[in-house]
Amino acid sequence: MNSAYECSDVDHLLLRTRSQECASRVCLWCLEYVFVASKRISCRISQVMWAEKIGKQLGKPTRSAAGWLVTRFLVAHNRVLEEGAVQLCGIQPGDVVLELGHGPGLGLQAAANLLTGPTGHLIGVDYSEYMHQLASKKMKELVASGKVTLHHCDVTTMPLSDSTVDRVFHCNCYYFWPDLRKGAAEIHRVMKPGGLMVTTTRLCAVATFAAKKIMPGENWRPEAYMAALRDTGFTDVRMEDKQSRPFNYQAIYATALK
Repeated sequence: MNSAYECSDVDHLLLRTRSQECASRVCLWCLEYVFVASKRISCRISQVMWAEKIGKQLGKPTRSAAGWLVTRFLVAHNRVLEEGAVQLCGIQPGDVVLELGHGPGLGLQAAANLLTGPTGHLIGVDYSEYMHQLASKKMKELVASGKVTLHHCDVTTMPLSDSTVDRVFHCNCYYFWPDLRKGAAEIHRVMKPGGLMVTTTRLCAVATFAAKKIMPGENWRPEAYMAALRDTGFTDVRMEDKQSRPFNYQAIYATALK
């Protein structure tokens, strides 16, 4: 009797021990799963936060480490687009020309070189204080001479009189406007009848940024901007592919009808 009792007791003890070990392994597995899942979620959250931060800096660079990096990126990658937009505008020596979202000033320099006539005048607007400061420093001699005027403002509230601008150009800009229609309406307001607007973009790169949630919403799509232009009084709105080195790009044209 004692022997049977002792054997049964040992079996029970072993069974209980194995159950506890099994339960411990399940707990450890659960903890590991939760840890891995949490790490993945944290990584995804970090990626989303990173994308939003980069998107904000691309739209409105600030005087910060991230802003400095974005500025270097713009200088390295936007020159072709900026100079392309200036060339496609067909600027004449005596024109009044406006650049929207001028950034560090690449397009301003290219356009200023063409405005050799006595009435030629260049206007730039950017709602990034950091970009306004950088461009003001780059263009300080022309600003001092009155040939160039720079405004720190939003595209929807430009301090310009009606029907005073001959040509408008911008590059990698409209995607960041909260309201495309308001932006387009303000551009139309300041342009002279028959004035030409040109914007340049590299859609393959923009689409990649949009897929990574760096571009906000759907405003990056060219058809959205082109629809806003048509709705606010522009005519002959079209997009063309342009061949260049080191990459090809797209140009959107619109003529102010008044």
